[in-house]
Amino acid sequence: MSSRLVAGLLATTAAGSAVVGVILQSGPSVPPRQWWPVLFWALLPALGWLLTSRRPDVRYGWLVQATALCLGLSLLGMGLTIRTDARPPLASLPLGLLAVFYALAWVFVPLLFPEGRLPGRRWRALAWIAAAGTAAHAAGLVASGYTVHRPYEPNTAVALTGALAGAAGQLIVTAAALVVAGGLVVRWRRAGPAERGQYACMVAGAVLTMAGMALVLLYGYGGGSWVSGALGFVAGFGALPGALIVAVMRHRLLDIRFGLRGSRLSLVFDLRPTVDEVLHDLGTALEDTPEPAAQLGRLAAAVRAGLQTRWAAVTLADGTRVVAGREEGPAVLAVPVRGGLGLLECGPKDAGRLGAEDRRLLHALAVPAGLAIQNAGLLTRLVGAQEAERRRIERNIHDGVQQQLVALIAGLELARAAGAGPQQLARLRDQARQTLADLRELAAGIHPSALSQGGLVEAVEERCAGLPVPTTVVADPGLRARRFPDEIEGALYFTVSEAVANALKHAAAGRIEVRLSQAGGRLRAAITDDGRGLPDSAARRGLATLADRLGALGGGLALDSRQGKGTSVRAWVPADD
Repeated sequence: MSSRLVAGLLATTAAGSAVVGVILQSGPSVPPRQWWPVLFWALLPALGWLLTSRRPDVRYGWLVQATALCLGLSLLGMGLTIRTDARPPLASLPLGLLAVFYALAWVFVPLLFPEGRLPGRRWRALAWIAAAGTAAHAAGLVASGYTVHRPYEPNTAVALTGALAGAAGQLIVTAAALVVAGGLVVRWRRAGPAERGQYACMVAGAVLTMAGMALVLLYGYGGGSWVSGALGFVAGFGALPGALIVAVMRHRLLDIRFGLRGSRLSLVFDLRPTVDEVLHDLGTALEDTPEPAAQLGRLAAAVRAGLQTRWAAVTLADGTRVVAGREEGPAVLAVPVRGGLGLLECGPKDAGRLGAEDRRLLHALAVPAGLAIQNAGLLTRLVGAQEAERRRIERNIHDGVQQQLVALIAGLELARAAGAGPQQLARLRDQARQTLADLRELAAGIHPSALSQGGLVEAVEERCAGLPVPTTVVADPGLRARRFPDEIEGALYFTVSEAVANALKHAAAGRIEVRLSQAGGRLRAAITDDGRGLPDSAARRGLATLADRLGALGGGLALDSRQGKGTSVRAWVPADD
């Protein structure tokens, strides 16, 4: 069940229970004086729904929902008690819920403001004491058998014990509420400019709520006029949601903003997107942005928008840095990207301070950041490898075949001018044949004809046939007759070619073995030698380029090279069995 559906059900249950409870207590014709306290109180479940439906990861919204639900169910229970003439202890169960409501409204809603967490470890003891007082207050009211329509007449030991326990619990909760109110004042004075208004609203709401509840209790015991009772209901049931709404509308509590849309007189609100919404929008943006540099820019912009900071930056391991916004001052929050690929940084928020929720969002964004950085690095290396290969082919043509053709043309011109004999013509013929052989070898380096005509196994056997050391090629039965897409065959062929070249040039191998196999949806190539290992970083860089090529196909490459213990190169790509 989604969090938004749960939030809607809780808010509907709280509001509906209150309405039904009022109707049951007063009958079908409910006097207006009993409706307006409920209307004030209805702000609380509405606000709880707003917070929990849009910010399910913030605990404070669920706390507000629980407070509203306790009051709504207690009013419903009182109405059912009156209509069914229930007897104790069932008749007093609603008062137990009312005691929980008092504790939540007086103590825990102010204490856990604004994100649903204790302001410090030292408040844990007070929270446990308040919880114990709440339990004693609720259990005492239930045990005493007191109901709204029956006078309190303790006539049993259980009722007397319950009355004492309830009174003690209520005293503890009241004392805890006073301590929390004092703590709110301290937090308000110590808060920064952005949070000071929020705390001021909560201080006013907590004080008015306790004062209103005191007037309600005084009126209920016959110690006050109907005016004091009315004021008590307004303050007791409306001060807390009113304070929260003012904190939202005026001071952007939990990043909620209210305002007018265009020229229309419609009230709208703009919430900071949730983690899921940010990740969804970022995924769509990255899909629509194929260029790596632009992807990093989109990533930095997503971090800045999600955390609502003045600037955000993505820094790669090689020093590349992309910034969204105007970077001023040092980073306030930084999270490394998994694998040491880079760093996500952000400056101060536009309003307020970065909190625990912002840290969670930044850690969540580090996952797509790693993918975007890997994609950028992979594409950069592939482009670099293609450019290096193009320059190699250009150099080979210029230094080799081109010079031979120039010499051949010059020889033909000389032979024609001097009337060359059979011996000189034979020499020119051999020179032309050598040029043709060099051209074929160059073409084989680009894409060997044996690979196009005979497939992977035949091309690998031809490549290894002329090596100066004993080389064994072993292939699975039936693999010789199978053909695969050109990009798969080419990636594995050039991996084998690079591995055997490194074994001869860098590892001084005396024996090489190549194994080609297919199993588990993968086409594999394993090249092992008995050489001295690959100390040359240049050789490893060549394999790294091929690893990128394999990775682009969904495969991979593993290198195991130790001094004096030979080298093993294992490559694979996805291929249907």
